[in-house]
Amino acid sequence: MDFDATDALSQLLGADEVHPVHEVSVGGQSPFLLTSDHYGRALPRALGDLGVAESELVRHIAWDIGIAGVAERLAKLLDAHLIAQRYSRLVIDCNRPPAAVSSIPVISEATAIPRNEGISASEREARRREIFAPYHDRIDAAISRRLRDERPTVLVSLHSFTPVYAGVARPWHIGALYNRDTVLPQLLLKHLRSESDLVVGDNEPYAVSDLTDYTIPVHGEARGLVNTGIEIRQDLIADQSGQQQWAERLARILAEIEVELKAQLLL
Repeated sequence: MDFDATDALSQLLGADEVHPVHEVSVGGQSPFLLTSDHYGRALPRALGDLGVAESELVRHIAWDIGIAGVAERLAKLLDAHLIAQRYSRLVIDCNRPPAAVSSIPVISEATAIPRNEGISASEREARRREIFAPYHDRIDAAISRRLRDERPTVLVSLHSFTPVYAGVARPWHIGALYNRDTVLPQLLLKHLRSESDLVVGDNEPYAVSDLTDYTIPVHGEARGLVNTGIEIRQDLIADQSGQQQWAERLARILAEIEVELKAQLLL
């Protein structure tokens, strides 16, 4: 594909292209508000294939494999509102501060992303304005509405991770991620560790920080919500059977945690 990355691109998405925000169970009655920053791998028509082979665009560098199926099923099982983002993290990563270098990566793992090299300020802003902002504005609005209605709200950010990274196998089946607020992560860790078949990561394989994350610091911590990130290993949720099993397991565990949070007067 021929392109000049320095060309100004002030408008990114056509009127007929998919909206960046996907929602399930908007009127759900659960206190859990689910988010999925890397749900989809759509690419704006104006960006073509980003100069990347299709075999790379189906890998983890483009999206969180399997998490869409888990998130959809979990939202329905819990009757919980899910807000998800449909575009590839290679266009703009919706769990990175827009000023971060990794927000629009020129290299992801060992894969070069040619279309992201040397992009203009106007194109960078278009990606933020048309993909990043609508997604996070929707989360912000949903939280504001719930707080205004005095509805208990617990933020759960759903992700998946690769079984092997940089040649090293990752032993964890699932991890609970957090930054400053440890209330929900500690409850989640307790319940997950009681499941005899699981290897559970405590802030593994990643830890949340203000520099590397956006959803939890901005929508969870800054809004004063009980919150956690959940990471599931991708080989466990690569097919519909695995997605259903993990959605059912998490629905059961989160229902038990909801009772505990109420007992602690946190809901």
